[in-house]
Amino acid sequence: MTDAPPPTTPQAGGGNGAAPPEATPHAEEDNRFVQLLGRFAPWLASIGRLTRHQVRFTLLLIGAGWGTLRESLRPNSWRRPVRYEFRATLRQVVGGGFLSIVITATLAGLMVVSQAAYWLGYAGMAQMTGSILVSVLVREISPILVGIILMGRSGMLSLTEIGMLVLGGEVRSLQVRGIDPFLALVMPRTFAFTVGGFTLGMIFSVVSLLMGFVVAHANGVITSSVWTFFFNVLAAMTTWDYLVIPLKFVLVGFFVGLGACISGLTVSSNDTMATIMPRGFARGIMLVLVVNILFMLDF
Repeated sequence: MTDAPPPTTPQAGGGNGAAPPEATPHAEEDNRFVQLLGRFAPWLASIGRLTRHQVRFTLLLIGAGWGTLRESLRPNSWRRPVRYEFRATLRQVVGGGFLSIVITATLAGLMVVSQAAYWLGYAGMAQMTGSILVSVLVREISPILVGIILMGRSGMLSLTEIGMLVLGGEVRSLQVRGIDPFLALVMPRTFAFTVGGFTLGMIFSVVSLLMGFVVAHANGVITSSVWTFFFNVLAAMTTWDYLVIPLKFVLVGFFVGLGACISGLTVSSNDTMATIMPRGFARGIMLVLVVNILFMLDF
């Protein structure tokens, strides 16, 4: 009977006696890339959070705008509480902003109309007064000033009210009782701002032109009657002006109201009045400028 051969002792580095594999160049490059990425990861995360935050509001605005238009076409969306909210907000927007609109329109008319009539008459181009006033005052300056007044006078109020309702838990209580905060708060207020923007815009345009005519006529710059002055202004308007100018006022009011409501409805528990109001005001001004820039590019 022969003895069994002694068992072989496995060498270090592997059970089959093979040498351990050396690190490949690809593995070293991957390790360097991971280390480099780890250094820039906090910066990339900050940029990503900022971009996501800005894009989030834009997407919310687009979705809420489409939802507002869609829900407004349903008769059952305009129930009695919704109609009451619409009327209350409309009274606040038009009634609260009327005096500010008149004062601002008076100042704008004194500066723009009188100066334009004076310098155009001095240059021998008095026949261009109507077209200059339509292009500069009615179509460009008026929507911006009306949007700023809407945002500062009424938009901040809606933003504050809805934001306090969210922070106080009242919006959550509405959801528990089966009431949609979007239908109860956002939709009626947005349409109230839309109607209010158109109304205040028309008032601003008429008052600014009228006050400018009064000052220019008193100084002898304009010698025609007020009816001839307004006829020249209307004659200088093109077909697009009759469509674009009211549409600008409507869209400015729509997006100012919608932006204020969405900003108030999306506040977090970490927000305070010191953070809600500056953010909402900056968003409102941005929306007013974007609407006017888009019309400027297209028309």
